[in-house]
Amino acid sequence: MDFAPYQSESPDTSRRSLNLNRPLSPPAQNRSYSPLPPSSPPPILPTHQPGGGWAGNRETVNQFETSLPIRLDWEAVMAYVLLPPAGGVLLLITEHKSDFVRFHAWQSSLLFAFLVVVHLIISFSAFLSYTLLVVDLALIAYLSMKAYQDADTLDRCEVPFFGPLASSILDDE
Repeated sequence: MDFAPYQSESPDTSRRSLNLNRPLSPPAQNRSYSPLPPSSPPPILPTHQPGGGWAGNRETVNQFETSLPIRLDWEAVMAYVLLPPAGGVLLLITEHKSDFVRFHAWQSSLLFAFLVVVHLIISFSAFLSYTLLVVDLALIAYLSMKAYQDADTLDRCEVPFFGPLASSILDDE
């Protein structure tokens, strides 16, 4: 078989000269989507049973598990970076397992929907519109950075008024 017609010798001759006694590379490890180090087990919480009562060891919930095959910290960042508030709404539709991601999706949707309305109200002034645009970009940068950093501990960075509102909506789900 001649894979490269421009070479003077066959690739098979160079393969034969390789040292076959060299150490092999380590096997590939299965990667998980958890921000936790692989040595520590994920925290397990009991789940509420539909018939009443709490399930002890029968069913458990992993706090760092997500519905999408994306890491938890990146999903939380996506709530702010993916064209807010549309990214938050998209995550609310697709993410069902992680309360951390759902909180950031709710907060992003509520906060940036409000800011879109404010943009429409002050659209008569170019200066105010550009000033609010800078505030929007600063909020996106700050909230995405905090969502990424807080994913390890599941802390919530709450914006005044919209953060507690997002928490209450999430608690009522």
